Amino acid sequence: MLLISQKPRYGYELVTKLEKSESLAVTEGTLYPLLRRLLKDQYIESFWQESDSGPPRKYYSLSDAGRELLDTMSLEWNKLAESVNLIQLYRGEEPS
Repeated sequence: MLLISQKPRYGYELVTKLEKSESLAVTEGTLYPLLRRLLKDQYIESFWQESDSGPPRKYYSLSDAGRELLDTMSLEWNKLAESVNLIQLYRGEEPS
């Protein structure tokens, strides 16, 4: 969702962006069902656009509900990351 929060992107573009980080790499067979679910739940929207280099592409963008969900998820992620960082820093012990 974060990748489509700034501008609409098409599916293969999302796959190639995620491939740049080995731990986030996904296949099209994983990504497209997720996009369909987000569409069904109305967190994202889609539209077709002609391409200069081939067939039309289906682009995805966040809906208002998707932006709200992304904001909520970002806050929760930051809390989780902070907790994990503290555990790593102090190896599970209380800071002195």
